[in-house]
Amino acid sequence: MLPYIAEFLGTCMLIFLGNSSIANATFDKSGHKGAGVLQINIAWGLAVMIPAFIFGDISGAHFNPALTIAFAIDHTISWKLVPGYIICQMAGGFLGACLVYVFFKDQFDATKEASVKLAAFCTTPAVQNIPQNILQEAMVTFFLIFSIKGVGQIVGLVGGLKYVYIFGIIMATGMCFGGVTGAALNPARDL
Repeated sequence: MLPYIAEFLGTCMLIFLGNSSIANATFDKSGHKGAGVLQINIAWGLAVMIPAFIFGDISGAHFNPALTIAFAIDHTISWKLVPGYIICQMAGGFLGACLVYVFFKDQFDATKEASVKLAAFCTTPAVQNIPQNILQEAMVTFFLIFSIKGVGQIVGLVGGLKYVYIFGIIMATGMCFGGVTGAALNPARDL
């Protein structure tokens, strides 16, 4: 039961922190309006790294249904864990998004543009071409999973240092691909 709670809480923290960084940098009445994509990408990296440090030893710190499925495919985790992990990740993501709304309620009300409000909850492509956008997201998600699996192959990596590498992976994917589709990389965020 503890791994499921860890996935729920970790995903909730990830979405609350990550989506808050977008609201904080884009909403009309935010004190950080205009902070830009660098702040958002650093915040997303931290939003993954912080709960990973807290819950990594308990659940593996997946916080992402795509990563959970990849870990089951390569037998890193049992398929028996997958449904419960995904349910907990989706529920944690939903709660995290609800907390963003509650926390930024006044800023939501003061922000006029609907697309700016939507960006606090999900990504949208810069140029809409649905087949290409799906392919782009799939490729970037594959890069994310491949990179995370690669970190696990580093010999002599001690303690939580792997989470610092994952912080870098999240920042790199956001900085390199965020301008194309928003680089959601995680169904627990966008759905």
